[in-house]
Amino acid sequence: MNIEETPLPGIGVRRELQLGIGRRVGVVTHRDGRTELILSRADDPDACAASIPLTAEEAAGLGQLLGSAQLVAQLTAEQENVSGISTHQILIRKGSAFAGRTMGDTQMRSRTGASIVALLRDGDVIGSPRPDEVLHVGDLVVIVGTDDGLAEAALILQSKA
Repeated sequence: MNIEETPLPGIGVRRELQLGIGRRVGVVTHRDGRTELILSRADDPDACAASIPLTAEEAAGLGQLLGSAQLVAQLTAEQENVSGISTHQILIRKGSAFAGRTMGDTQMRSRTGASIVALLRDGDVIGSPRPDEVLHVGDLVVIVGTDDGLAEAALILQSKA
């Protein structure tokens, strides 16, 4: 996809991309640091249908959310080329035996042959998390392995304390 960058004299810079449905979505970064999320009208991709002001924290959070989805999509696409290997996401729920414990405590790889490749936490991506990383309620654990290994991994992470 091409991201088009347009200088807006006296205002800042607009960066946008055209979606497959014909609409444009983008961001205007103002010279004073303000940020707006923009969406074109359905009937006129050059006209603005919505402009949503974002704080710096909101803009970063939105970027992280979109980045998280991209990571999971990339992992899924990559595993499609490897026969017998899949990607699965498991949510750490309240009451999980491993909420508040380290990933190493799960002994995931030894017990199942599956590998935890990322954690999605509060919009952040923790890629290749270390064994001393503590699992939190609400973490989405991204695991790669065989179907049997992933089923065992789900049982482990969803077991009750």
